[in-house]
Amino acid sequence: METETPDFGAMLSTLLDGKAAELQAFLTPVLLLVCWTLIMWLWMYVTRIPAMQKAGVDPDSARHPGTYGDKLPANVRSVADNYNHLHEQPTIFYALMIFAGLTGGGDALMLNLAYGYGGMRVLHSLVQVLSPKVALRFLVFALGSIVLFVMAGKEVIRVFL
Repeated sequence: METETPDFGAMLSTLLDGKAAELQAFLTPVLLLVCWTLIMWLWMYVTRIPAMQKAGVDPDSARHPGTYGDKLPANVRSVADNYNHLHEQPTIFYALMIFAGLTGGGDALMLNLAYGYGGMRVLHSLVQVLSPKVALRFLVFALGSIVLFVMAGKEVIRVFL
C-alpha cells in the first residue's frame, strides 16, 4: 500500500481560509526583526572589511571565529557579536510567532508583545554597538527575554490549560 504525500499547500490554504491578510499583519514584527538583522549584517561588513584591511588581517587566516579578534577595534567586534546574537534567541521568537499565528494565538496581546520584543532587540543592538556599558546591555537583554518568556507562557496557557 502506497502512502500519499500530504499536500501542505492545501493544508495551509485550508488553515488560513481567507485570513492571509490577518496573518501577514500579525507576522509583521517577524519581518521587521529579519530586516533589522540584515541591517546589522551590512553594518558588520561595512565596518569589518576596512578594519581587517587596516589591521593587515589575511582573510584566509581568519577562517575561525576569534582568530584575529585582538587585531580589530572593540566597536567592530561588537557589531559582529551583535549580528551573531540576532541568530540566537530571536529564533525562539520566530518559532513562537509562527506557531501562534498558525494555531489561533495571533491576538492583539501577542502582537504587542512581538513589537515589544522586536524593539528590545533593536535597542539591544544599538546599546551593544554604541555603548561600552555591559550592565545596560544586559538590562535591555533581560527585558527582551522577559517579554519572550511571557509570549511563550501565554502560548503554553492557551494550548494546554
